[in-house]
Amino acid sequence: MYNLNGVRYTIEDGVATIMLARPEVSNSIDLATARSFGAVVEAAGADDAVRVILLTGDGPRFCAGGDVAWVASAADPASALLELANELDSALQSLGALPKPVVASVQGAAAGAGLGVVLAADVVVSARSTRYLTAYANVGLTPDCGVSWLLPRAVGQQRALELALTGRVLSADEARDWGLVTTVVEDDELATATAQLATKLAAGAPYALGQARRLIRSSYAVSRANSGADESRTVSAAAETTEAQAAIAQFVK
Repeated sequence: MYNLNGVRYTIEDGVATIMLARPEVSNSIDLATARSFGAVVEAAGADDAVRVILLTGDGPRFCAGGDVAWVASAADPASALLELANELDSALQSLGALPKPVVASVQGAAAGAGLGVVLAADVVVSARSTRYLTAYANVGLTPDCGVSWLLPRAVGQQRALELALTGRVLSADEARDWGLVTTVVEDDELATATAQLATKLAAGAPYALGQARRLIRSSYAVSRANSGADESRTVSAAAETTEAQAAIAQFVK
């Protein structure tokens, strides 16, 4: 286990758990936490033993977003916020680019940049009592950490605008219906449901799952023709892996 500034990092049975660990401030993220988050994302990406990344938050809330109190206490709040937003966004972009499945286990609340963390995951398991909100306008700020890019791709432009402009708070069930989260479970089932999912993914074919993630996430930025060519190259390469060869041999018996 690694305990860095505001982040705990563990690896077990192919699952790397990245836990935001500032429960006393609802796991809000200051600059030191953003840097720690980026460091463990880099470590998980470089470690061949890691097959799945699990994002969690310590305490009753997943993540309240950027640490507004930390920003307000800075000598130059605007410069501090710029540095924090750039640091966390860089870490989230690195996480989004990894060829490894990412699961989020979300409880309590995900707000502001906390939504950016949720949107960096491929599969989101939510406790039923969790609430989702952009929160930026409440403190006179604008979206950061990929929220304005990823949120409309998850829920649609008009719904994203409603969340950003009106401050609407989504229940977990609404977030699932809108496409922001994947599965909603009872609060006391969250840890078990998430662990089972992460274990299942870790037991899968690592190349196939990682490349499926890459193909889908990168499709936003490429043409249909380039995406199709990439798919063809990737499925051909997948056929050469030990896992695919064994599975195909079993399938055709």
